[in-house]
Amino acid sequence: MAIIYYTVEPGNTLWGIAQYYGTTVNDIARYNGLPFPDQIYPGQQIKIPVQEINPPKWYIVRPGDTLWNISQRYNVSVQSILDNNNISDPYTIYPGQGIRLYI
Repeated sequence: MAIIYYTVEPGNTLWGIAQYYGTTVNDIARYNGLPFPDQIYPGQQIKIPVQEINPPKWYIVRPGDTLWNISQRYNVSVQSILDNNNISDPYTIYPGQGIRLYI
């Protein structure tokens, strides 16, 4: 089990953080001694227990690239690329843009 230190940002919820890191609200609450998991605040640093840390591979978009082509090249789904990069329109990427790929 590894621990990631995360600084809570405005709008974060423990549920959302847990989903992003693939853990549970209960595990985060337990590791941080949080009696009320719904009471976190911006700027608070929390420990997040994770099973395995796989750093993302960074890909720089080249002219002519599409998310579909990138997804096929690295064997990841287009949806995974969208979710991990906060991209709302799959047709709007541009040369020079950095994209995180969790392979």
